[in-house]
Amino acid sequence: MIPRKRLDIAWMDLLFGLGCCLKLENRQSIESQLEQALPRGAASLTCLSVRSGFDALLQALAFEPGTEILVSAVTIRGMTRIIEAHNLIPVPVDLDFAKLALHSEGMAKAVTPRTKAILVAHLFGSRMPMEPILQFAQVHNLLVIEDCAQAYAGKDYWGHPQTDVSLFSFGPIKTATALAGGILRFREASLCEAVRSCQNRWPVQSRLRFAARIGKYSLLMLLSYRLTYSLFIGICSLFGKNHDRIISKSVRGFPGDDFFAQIRQRPSAPLLSLLARRLKQFNPESITRRIEFAEQLVELAPSLRRPGKQASAHTHWVFPILCAHPEKLKHYLWSKGFDATQGGSNLYVVDPPANCPDLKPTEARQIFQRLLYLPTYSGVTSQDIERLAHALNEYEACSSD
Repeated sequence: MIPRKRLDIAWMDLLFGLGCCLKLENRQSIESQLEQALPRGAASLTCLSVRSGFDALLQALAFEPGTEILVSAVTIRGMTRIIEAHNLIPVPVDLDFAKLALHSEGMAKAVTPRTKAILVAHLFGSRMPMEPILQFAQVHNLLVIEDCAQAYAGKDYWGHPQTDVSLFSFGPIKTATALAGGILRFREASLCEAVRSCQNRWPVQSRLRFAARIGKYSLLMLLSYRLTYSLFIGICSLFGKNHDRIISKSVRGFPGDDFFAQIRQRPSAPLLSLLARRLKQFNPESITRRIEFAEQLVELAPSLRRPGKQASAHTHWVFPILCAHPEKLKHYLWSKGFDATQGGSNLYVVDPPANCPDLKPTEARQIFQRLLYLPTYSGVTSQDIERLAHALNEYEACSSD
């Protein structure tokens, strides 16, 4: 069985991280190394996660309760959970799924005098044009927050220069992962310092906890090889367990009921060291291979319907397709040796406020129910892609008969 994804990290990186947990280093020295790994030109802040940084950002902004924040209709549940915890209201803006971009008419319909910010999420490795959003925000005097958690591409893109805050994630399943960590880039240094001040009130996550995290994801790395993954699936089947649910649950960033206690921590020194190493040693070839495999699959299976087919920029962090019966196709691909999944990430469709039913993101709701994620990461081979395309074409032919 070809696993759904492989962590974008090497064993030497994991050993380096463990070594950092065992030695004491000057935190200021590590932070200086991390700053050197980042591009110049904007103020930056490293956090335990994007959700941690976003929480600190909202603390620093201190919006009046009841303030509205426009959000991409499909986003991470944790982000809207944080908005609501600050007594603010997330208001969804529907998406054009061919381009994976916000509908301009949706923004115009959703904005009110209570709106103070807009949170834009780039999805699946694509990147929507920011200029229309920035122009809209300027007209309505909105703060623009650009969530690039799924769109990291190395030095090629660190957020639009006119975006107020850009968010980058290096969590377990992200590109160039450090198993945790988020970087916030600010247009204004004063806002960066205000957010830093909020974060500095939090405790530092322990080295032991980060070491345990490395241990957990080392086990998941072992499972990402075909032989061990097939054995794992066989054991799950033997004991009547659903491997899909087990894997999806195991990669959740902050499980349990103590969500805010978990995110309101500063990153440990070992995490900062590992993140600096990952940024310095980032190899864009992994993204190049990912794009090549995605393009190969599109060429060999031209009937595929996929969100983002008209996206202006795409690194194919994941490869979702649209199908009428995703559960049926998922099991079919499992039988062919490809671990497709419907739970590719923690995304969900945002409901509108109760008093605004006309803002229901209809297109997002319809599309989201039809998503299925295919294994097209840089760890597969061209022959694997050919086999996957053959299986998809075969399924399509059988379904149309």
